[in-house]
Amino acid sequence: MENPVIDKLCTQEKRELVSLIHEMRKLTEGRFSPSETDSFRSLMRRGLHSSSPHDEKRLPKAIITLKSALLFAQAIDPDHNILLAIGLYPMAKDGVISIQDVGREYGEDVASLLKGLFAVDKFSNKNNVVNQDNFRGLMLSLADDIRVIIIMIVRNLALMRAINHHPDDEWVRNVAFEASCLYAQLAHRMGLYKIKGELEDLALKYTNRDIYTQIAHKLNETKRSRDAYIKSFIDPLKAKLEAAGLKFDIKGRTKSISSIWNKMKKQKVDLQGIYDLFAIRVIIDTPREKEKSDCWLAYSILADMYTANPARMKDWISIPKSNGYESLHATVMGPGSKWVEVQFRTKRMDLIAEKGLAAHWRYKGVKGDSTDQWMNNIRDILETAETGPMQLMKDMRLDVYGKEVFAFTPKGDLFRLGAGATVLDFAFHIHSNVGSHCTGAVVNGQHRKITYRINSGDTVEILTSSNQTPKSDWLNIVVSTKARNKIKQSLNEEMQRRADLGKEILERRAKNRKIELEEAVLMKLINKTGYKYANEFFADMADEKIDAGKFLATYIEETTAKTEGPKISAGEYQMKRSDEEPTAKNDVLVIGDKTINGLKYKFAKCCSPIYGDDVFGFISSDGMVKIHRCDCPNATNIRERYPYRVIRADWSGKQGDMLPVSLKIIGNDDIGIMANITSIISKEMNVNLRNISVDSHDGMFQGILVVAVNDQRQLTLLLKKLKTIKGIKDIQRL
Repeated sequence: MENPVIDKLCTQEKRELVSLIHEMRKLTEGRFSPSETDSFRSLMRRGLHSSSPHDEKRLPKAIITLKSALLFAQAIDPDHNILLAIGLYPMAKDGVISIQDVGREYGEDVASLLKGLFAVDKFSNKNNVVNQDNFRGLMLSLADDIRVIIIMIVRNLALMRAINHHPDDEWVRNVAFEASCLYAQLAHRMGLYKIKGELEDLALKYTNRDIYTQIAHKLNETKRSRDAYIKSFIDPLKAKLEAAGLKFDIKGRTKSISSIWNKMKKQKVDLQGIYDLFAIRVIIDTPREKEKSDCWLAYSILADMYTANPARMKDWISIPKSNGYESLHATVMGPGSKWVEVQFRTKRMDLIAEKGLAAHWRYKGVKGDSTDQWMNNIRDILETAETGPMQLMKDMRLDVYGKEVFAFTPKGDLFRLGAGATVLDFAFHIHSNVGSHCTGAVVNGQHRKITYRINSGDTVEILTSSNQTPKSDWLNIVVSTKARNKIKQSLNEEMQRRADLGKEILERRAKNRKIELEEAVLMKLINKTGYKYANEFFADMADEKIDAGKFLATYIEETTAKTEGPKISAGEYQMKRSDEEPTAKNDVLVIGDKTINGLKYKFAKCCSPIYGDDVFGFISSDGMVKIHRCDCPNATNIRERYPYRVIRADWSGKQGDMLPVSLKIIGNDDIGIMANITSIISKEMNVNLRNISVDSHDGMFQGILVVAVNDQRQLTLLLKKLKTIKGIKDIQRL
C-alpha cells in the first residue's frame, strides 16, 4: 500500500524513513503483540494520510518521531509503554486518536505518559528563556513523571542532531540554549552522561561554530599521537591488573569538545594547556559482594605505577551520587608528565553510568528511591522560586554540578547536601520550620554557629528557639536553593504582615480625620517618597519610620492641588518645603491689565517665583490667581490645557516680601562643608535659611536648601558665592 506521507518526502528522506522503520522492527521484535502491531499500523496510516509530514520548522515529523523512538531504544531501553507513547504522541497531537482511546486500547499508563507530554508541549515554545510562567509550567510538568523527563531528553537530542545547518539561525540558537541549560542538566542529573555530553557538544557547535570547529580540528590533528599515548598508558596497567587476577575491560577516550572548551575558559589556557585531556575507564567484571574491594585493588595498582593527585580523588563507591552513579576517579601523572584521569567501576556500575536512573527508574507505585528524592528537590526549587527563568536555570546548574557532603543526625540518619552547606542549610533540609527557628547546632559535640560549613562525616544536632525568625542576612549564609527560597518566602510573609499593619494605621488615621483615600493618588505619593513597592512603604509606616499624620497632610495638599488645576511637581514634597506663603500683603504685582490691581493671588509652590522672575498668572477654580514662573515645570501643561485661564502678570516695580526658593546642591561629603554653606548664607544680608535636608552616600552628599530672598539679584549673588565653596559639584534652583 502506498504511504501518502512517504510520497510527499524527497528521495533521501524516503530512504531514511524506510531505514528507520527496519531498525525499529529489529529492536522491538517480540515486544509488541500482533494485535498491538496491527492497531498501531492502522492508526499510522490514518494519521499519516491526514497530517503534514513537516512541523513548523520544516523538519519531517515522521522521521523525528522514529529517530526519537530509535534513540530511546538504543541508548536507554526498548520499553514497551514509552515507545508506544513516543509513537502515538504526534498522532494524538493531530487529533487522529484521543487520550481516552489510547487508554482503552493501549493502557492507562501509556495514556498517562501522553498527558505528561501534552502538558510539556503546552509550555515548551522555545521562548521559555523570557517567560517565567511558561518555564516553571514546563518544569513542573516534567517533574510529574520521571519517564516524561527521559522522553523529553531523548526527543531533544534527536532534534539537536537534525538541525545542523538549519536556515533559521535564531530558532536553532533557542533550541541549543534550551538543550544546554535545561536538557543537558537533566540528563547529567539522571546519569545519562553520553547524552549530556552530546547535547553540550551540539549546543556549542550551533552557538559558537568557530570555537567548536577549531577544537575539533586540533583534536583530529593530534589523534594519532593521542591514541599512541593512551596505548602506552593502558598496556602496562593492563598487564598489572591481569597479573592481580582481575577480569576487566579497559578503554581510553578524549574528553568532549564542550568539556575541553569549558576547561580552556576556566583555566585561561589553550588546548595544549589542558592537563587532564585523557580519560581511561577500567570496567571490572566481579560479583556484587566484591565490587568495592576489587575497585580499590585496581586503584592501588595504579597508584603504585604512577603518582596520584590526592586533590583530584573522587570516591563515589563508598557513597554513590544521588542519581545512583558509582565510580572511583583518580588523576595520576602519566608518561611524559601528562595528567590522566582513570575511572574504576564494575559492569553493574557502568550500566547505571551509561543509562543512568533510566536503567532502574521508578514506575508508579514504587516509592522511596533516589529518583523520588531528586524530583522532590526539583519541585522545591520550582514551587518556591520567585525569580525569573534565567535564575531558575542557574539554580538548576548549581544543583546539578555542585559537589556533595554527607552529614549525620544524632539518630544516625544520613543527609546529602551541596558543597559549602552550612548549619542553616542542614536545618532547612530537615524541615522549613526547623530552619526558620534555627539558632545554631552541636556538631561533633561542639557548639557551632549557623554559619558553620559542614564537612562530610559530621554529626549535626540542630538547636532551635521559638523566638528565632529568618533574617535577610541569612540569604548570604545558605547555599542551597531550597533554603534560599524558604527564607525569601518567610521574609516576604513577614513584610506582608507589617505592611498590612501599616496600611491599617494609615486608614484608621484617615478615617478619624474624615479623609477618603484614593488608591491612585495614594500610590502616586508613595512613589514620590522614593518607594518602589507599596508594601515596603507600609512596612516602614508600621515600624514608625514614616509619620502617618504628616503623610496625610501631604495627601490633602495633593488632592487640593488637583481640584485647583495644574499638577504640582514631585519636588514639592521631597524638598520638605514650609507651608505655602499666604496671600501677599503688599500690592507688589500688577495682575493682567494694569487697571485691575487688587486681585487675590498666591505664589505657586511648584516653581516659587521671586521678585524679578518672568511670571504669568493662572486663575484657579476658586478665583484665586496662582503666580508661576514662565519656566515653571508645569507652565507648558497649563498653557496647553487652560489657555483661557492664563493672564498676564508683571512685577509692579517695588520690592516685596522675602519669598522662599529651593536649591538643589551636590558635593563631596567632606568635613565642614555644610558649616561653610550655612556660614555664607548667614552672612548674606536679607537672606534667611528656612530648611535644609541632606543625604550622603559613597562619599557624596545631595541636599535641598530652602532660603528666603527678596529678589532674583540676591539669589544670583548667593548662588555665585556658594559655588566657590571647595567640594561643591553643582547647585541649581528648583
